[in-house]
Amino acid sequence: MENNQFNQFNIPPEIKKILNNSRLIIIIVVLVILAIGTFFQVETEEIAVITRFGKYMRSVEPGLNMKIPLIEKALKVPVERQQKLEFGFRTVSAGIRSQYTKSGTKDESLMLTGDLNLADVEWVVQYRIEDPYNYLFKVRNPEITLRDISEAAMRQIVGDRTVNEVLTVGRTEVASKMEELTQEICREYSLGIKIDQVVLQDVNPPDPVKDAFNAVNEAQQEKETLINKAKSEYNKVIPKARGQSEETIQKAEGYATERVNNALGEVARFNDLYREYVKAPEVTKRRIYLETLEDVLPKLGNKIITDDEGNQALPLLQIKMK
Repeated sequence: MENNQFNQFNIPPEIKKILNNSRLIIIIVVLVILAIGTFFQVETEEIAVITRFGKYMRSVEPGLNMKIPLIEKALKVPVERQQKLEFGFRTVSAGIRSQYTKSGTKDESLMLTGDLNLADVEWVVQYRIEDPYNYLFKVRNPEITLRDISEAAMRQIVGDRTVNEVLTVGRTEVASKMEELTQEICREYSLGIKIDQVVLQDVNPPDPVKDAFNAVNEAQQEKETLINKAKSEYNKVIPKARGQSEETIQKAEGYATERVNNALGEVARFNDLYREYVKAPEVTKRRIYLETLEDVLPKLGNKIITDDEGNQALPLLQIKMK
């Protein structure tokens, strides 16, 4: 039939052959395009959202999937990939020695604190896409919205604190509160985003007053150092003095107890002797006398003992003549 159609126009055979080949090529190209538009690959960290003329139809998991070509469209969302937004600086090149720039970021990082001072705050918001449907269809430009939410939350938190808190001791609390507040607002807006972490990169006073702030901080640090040193000396001297006083008191109490116990022992011994003396006065006197001599005589050295009739002591002396 095709040959009959071509014959009506008196087309040469060479042209007929070229036209037949062209139609075959067009059919093959159309089939390839349809195949490419039908099959698509979803990576392991992604989820694909299928839309038909812009309307949400379904979500598909990682792997090889199909859709209706030219009618349905696959929007791939990296749900497992951690993404980040930088505030107050931008990364120019990442690597071992990353390079950063603050060009064009002053307006988002310069903030007013609760005590009407200025602070230059740099921070990073790390997040993941938790709900692809909400991320794509609930809010227009979700990344820009998240940036606005984060900046507004940080200004609110910094505005409730003094500049010293923001610059020094309150950094951890600011980051924690920032993470909670940003996540709460994202949930209220159905943004489909989960905040993983908020990191305060650097907090500094503005450049025109940085030298004055550094001088104040150095003075405060020196003050804290001197206070800690004084407390250290106090903790060394006072406990030692208390220990010595306790030791002296305990020694005195021990000595008093010893004297009292000795006195009670002497009294008890005297009472025992007195009771024995009352029973037999002469025997008791002699026993006391003998016990006393037994205690005293060994301390006298050489001794000569004679009776009442002894007239001469010379025979008792051992005199050696040279």
